[in-house]
Amino acid sequence: MLKTNNFVPNWYTKYFNMLVISSREFRDNQKKYFEKADNGEKIIVQRGKDKSYSISPVSDDDLYFSVEMIKRLKRSLLEAESGEVESINTSEEIKLLLGL
Repeated sequence: MLKTNNFVPNWYTKYFNMLVISSREFRDNQKKYFEKADNGEKIIVQRGKDKSYSISPVSDDDLYFSVEMIKRLKRSLLEAESGEVESINTSEEIKLLLGL
């Protein structure tokens, strides 16, 4: 872990607290790097000179378009098409809607 000092901002040290590996290294040791990612380590796989990929576990929050979400989106589209929407035109109307 990098130590911070007066000359290095905190965001800089956080940015560099990750493991950068080649695609070949990842391919040869996938299990090792998946386990590191499962334990919260940031893994960056570098492919060539200008391509990089982040390895991280997928959680339920990452699955935006579940079956239920697609149903909700379709319902919302039908409501909009049938005119079941409220038009908001001013900042006062936004405040009123949000209860501010």
